[in-house]
Amino acid sequence: MNDKFDFDHPAGGHVAEKIVYVRPVEARELPDELREQVEGVETLFAVHNSDGERLALVEDRQTAFILARENDLAPVTVH
Repeated sequence: MNDKFDFDHPAGGHVAEKIVYVRPVEARELPDELREQVEGVETLFAVHNSDGERLALVEDRQTAFILARENDLAPVTVH
């Protein structure tokens, strides 16, 4: 869960290209190897790019937003 991710986003891109989506993910829906790493946690938060690719998985919504902003991305919540 503490692996660094290199957010690959175009320099100088439009704002729409910099939007990422934050959504809750039930731990039980994750692959076995990830579920083992988050034992005891029921809900995590995923950060996705506009193509739906999961960029990161973190323990709470606040951390997801901080992570996105630290990488010059604009987070929005989806349900």
